[in-house]
Amino acid sequence: MKLIIDRFEGKFAICEKEDKTMIDIEKEKLPVEIKEGDVIYENKGRYIIDLKETKKRKSEIENMIKNLWE
Repeated sequence: MKLIIDRFEGKFAICEKEDKTMIDIEKEKLPVEIKEGDVIYENKGRYIIDLKETKKRKSEIENMIKNLWE
């Protein structure tokens, strides 16, 4: 299951699931370098940043914004 880091609130990361529902994950369970917008997945109890998916998502968002102004 892929999750997107939506925001941070206190000691939690608020994450959007693929079905658009939200879940809270304690920040201490996530990689130190995690930031808003990162795509993560769980593997054997560890959360891992999906760099390829994060980059793809960021590029798609940038293209949508660019197309709004053209």
